[in-house]
Amino acid sequence: MSDVTVREAVPEDAQTILDFIVGLAEFEHEPRSTVKATVESIRRDGFGPIRSFETLIAERSGRPVGMALFFPHYSTWLGTPSLYLEDLFVVPEARGTGAGFALMRELARIAESRGWNRLDLSVLDWNPAREFYHRLGMTDESEWLLYRLDEDGVSALARMQDDG
Repeated sequence: MSDVTVREAVPEDAQTILDFIVGLAEFEHEPRSTVKATVESIRRDGFGPIRSFETLIAERSGRPVGMALFFPHYSTWLGTPSLYLEDLFVVPEARGTGAGFALMRELARIAESRGWNRLDLSVLDWNPAREFYHRLGMTDESEWLLYRLDEDGVSALARMQDDG
């Protein structure tokens, strides 16, 4: 039996959430400077009047050991919101303790209780957590490719003239 508990994050968890985001960046071999989020942006966007995301915190013996940061996105084909998991992170010393499973199970319960019929996430192709997701019954969508415009690309596209 796992000694992991999962709870909804509160505004006082903003620094912990930021620490987990930095930990995830380090795990993904990204420099700390790539993380632009701040305690203030986490409080504003995760706990303000218009919430852009929600966060679950996993704890062992009352100590935060992981998080799941998520938000709804809409599936036009299903005609319903779905849950999008942006970040799942468990500190190295708590991996294998059931913290990741507890977070994922709680996400599934949230999705189910809200009538969201799907849970989506993106995983780097080298991430060993892919096997964990497969064990949970998730499948990788190899037909679909992730496309992204970064800040500079968004700005350039917004100013682009129609040549048509």
